[in-house]
Amino acid sequence: MLVRLAIDFENPAKSWWANGGRELWEGIAEGFDTNEVVVEGSLADSWLAEAARIPGWNDGPEYAPHPILLKPVDEDEEL
Repeated sequence: MLVRLAIDFENPAKSWWANGGRELWEGIAEGFDTNEVVVEGSLADSWLAEAARIPGWNDGPEYAPHPILLKPVDEDEEL
């Protein structure tokens, strides 16, 4: 199953990005200017577990608690 990891621009917490999140994101997104990436669900799960270990992961507001979102990919969506 494919899923989408995407930057949540409504999350104002900068500490996660400064504490290693930027490097982690660039590793999976294969570039510094990519806002989202489509990956296998199991890869997304392990990536999110690693992301949650970085300080600042839970520093966002209730409506945007984490710097990265997990979104479904529609079956008929062209990738």
